[in-house]
Amino acid sequence: MNHFFKIIFFFFITSMCFAQPSEQQKLEERKAQILKEISENKSRLEAEKKKEKSVLKQIDQQKNLIQLRQKLLNTTAKQTRLLSDEIYLTQLEMNKLNRELKVLKEDYEKMIVKSYKSRNEQSRIMFVLSSENFLQAYKRIQYMKQYAGFRKMQGEEIKIKQQKLVVVENRLAESKKEKEIVLVQTEKEKQELEKEKQEQERLVKSIQKDKKKLAAEIDKKQKEAKQLERKIKQIIAAEIAAANKRNAAKAGSPAPKAGTAESTKFLLTPEGKIESNNFKANKGKLPWPVEKGNIFQKYGDQPHPIHKNLTVHNSSIEISTEKGSSARAVFAGEVFQIQVNENNRNWKAVYVRHGDFITIYMNLSSVNVVKGQKVNIKQKLGTIHTDNSGSTTMKFAVLQNTTYLNPELWLN
Repeated sequence: MNHFFKIIFFFFITSMCFAQPSEQQKLEERKAQILKEISENKSRLEAEKKKEKSVLKQIDQQKNLIQLRQKLLNTTAKQTRLLSDEIYLTQLEMNKLNRELKVLKEDYEKMIVKSYKSRNEQSRIMFVLSSENFLQAYKRIQYMKQYAGFRKMQGEEIKIKQQKLVVVENRLAESKKEKEIVLVQTEKEKQELEKEKQEQERLVKSIQKDKKKLAAEIDKKQKEAKQLERKIKQIIAAEIAAANKRNAAKAGSPAPKAGTAESTKFLLTPEGKIESNNFKANKGKLPWPVEKGNIFQKYGDQPHPIHKNLTVHNSSIEISTEKGSSARAVFAGEVFQIQVNENNRNWKAVYVRHGDFITIYMNLSSVNVVKGQKVNIKQKLGTIHTDNSGSTTMKFAVLQNTTYLNPELWLN
């Protein structure tokens, strides 16, 4: 029974040791991606400083940089834990091999001593000749052959165990060295994070003297955001009513009455249900609506970077990207509306329907699609607007019927 548990334990250790490098590789890839995002974000921040943009935008970029740096620290912390586990398991494996090697060497030593004592050829012949009959003599000859073969096998097993021990010792040394590198990186990232926090504090202090102007700017932005949110809901409600009326006419049944719960939702056709289910099945796997970019305005209620007691609400996410970048469809669907801002012709939005799900791509200077057009995944919908200060940002929203969802949870 004990032997059985030893076998199970050995396989557990072996599987853990093989599993770790795969996880380490994933973390290394994640680290590389975060470092790339940090580099891009720092470039945008420097560009904003040179263009003397709004300090508020600089603070937003700095905040995003801090969040990315924190993600990097979390990743290196995971790497450290995995390496510690790997070192522990490797040490266990090495201890086990040392114990097995010790037992093998002791047995082999006893065997050699016994062989030395009976090395006299005459004693071997006498051992055979003293047999009572031919069968016993034959068995004794076979025994001596097996004994010699077993001794050779023990020697080979010791050699294999020693080679395996060298491999495990090397692996342990590599893991320890790698852990030291990760710890140095972690310390460096902590210092960088501290510098970025200090820079953010400096920016915050530089704007504190103009609180009234800041409060007015925040208030104006929040009013604009609420107005846009109401407009979006009106556009979607109108589309739901029109789509339900069309479907009801085809089915020869009455459309849902206005004001009822049914009138606020798309009544899906069998094809629409498939499209909706496919979109839902891809939650967390959808491609980004831009080729390259960073989220610097998150979804939901967020504390303001200056006034911590002030909460800013976002029904979408805001993505900072490069000048000339295009908005891309995150999933196949149909364009049902192209919205144009009456006060700013450079502000356009494309609405794409996926069953009862809707994705909206806002702040486009030009549009490549038309109403009623079917679009494919990653198809370019339009060019993202770059304002006078050089900032290129796009708002991206996801809704189910008229309910806003967190876009970050849907993107890969």
